[in-house]
Amino acid sequence: MKVLIVGGGGREHAIAVSMKKSKRVDALYCVPGNAGIARIAECEPSVKVMDFDKVIAYAREKEVDLVFVAPDDPLVGGLVDALEAAGFRVFGPRKDAAILEGSKAFSKDLMKKYGIPTAAYETFDAPEKALSYLETAKFPIVLKADGLALGKGVLICNTLEEAKAGVREIMQDKHFGSAGDRMVIEEFITGPEVSVLSFVDGKTIKIMTSAQDHKRAQDGDQGLNTGGMGTFSPTPFYTEEVDAFCRKYIYQATVDAMAAEGREFKGVIFFGLMLTKDGPRVLEFNARFGDPETQVVLCRMKNDIMDVIDACIDGTLDQVELDFEDNAAVCVVLASRGYPVSYEKGFEITGLEHFEGKEDYFCFHAGSRLDDRGRILTDGGRVLGVTAKGATLQEARTKAYSASEWVSFENKYMRHDIGRAIEEFQGNA
Repeated sequence: MKVLIVGGGGREHAIAVSMKKSKRVDALYCVPGNAGIARIAECEPSVKVMDFDKVIAYAREKEVDLVFVAPDDPLVGGLVDALEAAGFRVFGPRKDAAILEGSKAFSKDLMKKYGIPTAAYETFDAPEKALSYLETAKFPIVLKADGLALGKGVLICNTLEEAKAGVREIMQDKHFGSAGDRMVIEEFITGPEVSVLSFVDGKTIKIMTSAQDHKRAQDGDQGLNTGGMGTFSPTPFYTEEVDAFCRKYIYQATVDAMAAEGREFKGVIFFGLMLTKDGPRVLEFNARFGDPETQVVLCRMKNDIMDVIDACIDGTLDQVELDFEDNAAVCVVLASRGYPVSYEKGFEITGLEHFEGKEDYFCFHAGSRLDDRGRILTDGGRVLGVTAKGATLQEARTKAYSASEWVSFENKYMRHDIGRAIEEFQGNA
């Protein structure tokens, strides 16, 4: 098969590495790709993910057999529909199903209608109504921009003054653009936060191994929200009891709800869960692989990813059993200092050769590019996802942090406590 991956981040690099292992993939292409993906696939940086016509033209030029659409923006925008209309076999949800991620108001209304456990909420189209509601609200409270906001359109407000400022930021100042045309105000719930990825074929859902992300920019979960500063898999918080509850009340219920709404979902559903004292609650859905969760989940999957993709597209996922290694993985994100606000880029990355030929170590590129001299330069806020596998979480964490010292670039920044709280949790258990 010839396969085209649409996207250019760490998630797409991890997907590309999994596809490269498949005996069924003869040629791998990626648009726009990055410097890491370019080592194992043919990339075309001039083709951007939201330029649907150019993506389709490139797919035709390369005569690909399958297109894997990975990021949220093109999924929500309908790239799968456009590719299918052009005659391509595509992995990913169509536009009418990707709304599960594209509109928080839609997903919250869906959960309310079908009894899927989530936090109580209200939806607002006008800032005046939101401000009026907040006058009688209980704090802390959560404000969410309705649309896509690069994982950053969520504000936790401890006081009425903070919440009023948040409404201005989201709905009036449009800090998150058109994503803030509508807003969800949600009750604040607490507990460990867990990420669960799944494959879906429209009717059957198969759960991957669990993971846990670190969203805050600084150690100790301080600082601004980011796209993710590191992650690990599996998480000990995701117990057999939690799994049984979610399978009964959340996972299949979500797939069935989408089908009942005439929005058949094929692809990957990411369940963002909060494990409250009253049981698991859905914080959010994503209509695709998470980033950086993919980096620690796919490297542990034993299945040929192409077999699973085909089953999702063909509606035969009930015939597939997912199989994961009995180990752990930790990903430490190396970012540009100043991320997620402002940062410089264009610095040379050195030391990448240390990862070559090492089975348990991966360096997934998120924000990198090649210059005209063949050097690999930083090209984003999140630059690399240094990932390691180990027999235990502690071993994987030690290996990942050791490997993070193998590479260097100016203004390199990372958190030093990815997975540490879990080590403490296990030590006290």
